[in-house]
Amino acid sequence: MKYIYTPWRWKYIKKAIKGDEACIFCEAQKKSDEEALILYRGKHNIIIMNLYPYNNGHIMIAPREHISSPDDAKPEVLFEMSLLAQASIKTLRELFSPHGFNIGMNIGRTAGAGVVDHFHLHVVPRWDGDSNFMAVFSDTKVIALEVREVYNRLREPLIRHIQNLTKID
Repeated sequence: MKYIYTPWRWKYIKKAIKGDEACIFCEAQKKSDEEALILYRGKHNIIIMNLYPYNNGHIMIAPREHISSPDDAKPEVLFEMSLLAQASIKTLRELFSPHGFNIGMNIGRTAGAGVVDHFHLHVVPRWDGDSNFMAVFSDTKVIALEVREVYNRLREPLIRHIQNLTKID
């Protein structure tokens, strides 16, 4: 048997064991962008790296306000979230050339939400063959790039795409 070490996941495991209920999105906003891996702070939402990504480039868009479900959000929050998702897709396509995307929300623990009381949108780039034998047979995901490296690659182009989408002519 071979072992793949992912020591960065230990923080996640410790929180899950301890039942740490602090909201990751609210706590992140108290830190600097670089420390929290926040790619962008909009008027109503933030774009943040997923520390435990399904794939390289996996980001999340979350309201700045602590809101548990999209049906409790104001229209301007949802509209900005859509624009930020569009800019995120453009940026990920430009930098990583994925073959597709999974985009979605898990609302509530039963639906698979890891953060139950602060809704957020996942944007996950996908490549043909990115689900290999490791995930199928050993429940292990292999991620090629470190999260901070992906953050550094994404930040400037993402901000440029957001600025281009939000220009008013």
